[in-house]
Amino acid sequence: MTSTRAIGPAGTAARVVLGGVLLGAVAWGELRASRPSGLGLLFGLVVLPALLLAWQWLRVRRHPARLQATGPAGTAINCLAGLVLYLTGFFVPALWFTSDGLLAFYGASMLLAAARGYGGCEVLAVSNWVLGRDDQVGCVVLSPLDHLERRRRSGPAAP
Repeated sequence: MTSTRAIGPAGTAARVVLGGVLLGAVAWGELRASRPSGLGLLFGLVVLPALLLAWQWLRVRRHPARLQATGPAGTAINCLAGLVLYLTGFFVPALWFTSDGLLAFYGASMLLAAARGYGGCEVLAVSNWVLGRDDQVGCVVLSPLDHLERRRRSGPAAP
């Protein structure tokens, strides 16, 4: 864990609550299923983090500079990729578990980000932790809260 936290108490609490709800919903669905498969949890807790870790590791080998894709294009691409992955099971029924996997992945990533004090988009929480990096991609969910909390902590702006 890092010694300085990029998020404050509100950002931490939001990640714990939202992460717990997302991961808990998938786990609860598995527990209540008449024939639980665990595919959503496996995909979200093992496959997705491994794929993102491999992608980031390969990207860093070619371009070691910090990734800072937080503008409108980076945010849009990140949101679009999440939406496509979430909807995959609706268009390809054999991949029904991708929506659960995405929710489990985001939930676990938010819990990790809360524990580490990581203020970036949760998509990179695991790979940044493993690789010791602070790469950033645009995120619309918790970025506004983190921004408000940073402004509040830094005090009023000078005139």
